[in-house]
Amino acid sequence: MTKIRLGSVSLDCASTTALATFWASLLGGEIAFSSEEFAAVRLERMWFTAVKVEDYHAPTWPGGDVGKQMHLDLAVESLEEAEAEAIRLGATRAQYQPSPDRFIVLLDPAGHPFCVTTQIPD
Repeated sequence: MTKIRLGSVSLDCASTTALATFWASLLGGEIAFSSEEFAAVRLERMWFTAVKVEDYHAPTWPGGDVGKQMHLDLAVESLEEAEAEAIRLGATRAQYQPSPDRFIVLLDPAGHPFCVTTQIPD
């Protein structure tokens, strides 16, 4: 059987540079390629890409007119430290927090929701 692995995660956005810079900084990656239309971030075991979409609208979370499009969960050791670092790099804390003792919902600079959580085992 052919081995299949996750190669990259791509997010739509209005500014590829801003989104790639945020995720590269937060996840310890490096921007390998960047243009106005596309940016690629090399991570330890996969790639993250940002793709420019004309007339991009950020998702509304937890519900609303624009669907989530994507949701990432990041495994962390400390919710407070991870939240502070993400906010320092440009994230914002989502208003709605369904279970802040287990995970914190944040929004990246393009408005995509993602969570930091201590609930994912190694």
